[in-house]
Amino acid sequence: MFAMAEFAIPTLPCMCATLRRTTRALTQLYEEALRPFGLRATQFTILQALSLTGEVAQGDLGRILAMDSTTLTRTLEIMSRQRWITKRRGKDRREWRLRMAKAGKAQFERAVPAWQQLQDKVKREMGANRSDQLAKLANHLTKAITTKEVRHEEEAV
Repeated sequence: MFAMAEFAIPTLPCMCATLRRTTRALTQLYEEALRPFGLRATQFTILQALSLTGEVAQGDLGRILAMDSTTLTRTLEIMSRQRWITKRRGKDRREWRLRMAKAGKAQFERAVPAWQQLQDKVKREMGANRSDQLAKLANHLTKAITTKEVRHEEEAV
């Protein structure tokens, strides 16, 4: 199903290195699937998040996606130029409120079938139960890290 490496992929002793390697490989698959639609994986993820949240503050979007503000701002600028998102000032003039624009919704909807096909392929390859478990574990770890639970335990040591 997926291309097999001609060499054994070693187990890395570092969780960060292991997960980064996995996300790089997975991102390459998604980039390839989304390329015909003129989307990068990060842009698709932002459109997907906006489809779930409706209008959201840029800072909240960054927290939802665990993205640093510089990367998010740069990506949002590109998406704004493409007219895929709209931005407006919040009550606090420092805050930007984001929403998917009509062109972004159309772009997103065109790409969803290819994305879903790849999602299904990955799930079949892993097995539905393992895929669901991995998603739950990844979400749990992200929540623990972003809410600083892991960092607080580290400081106590």
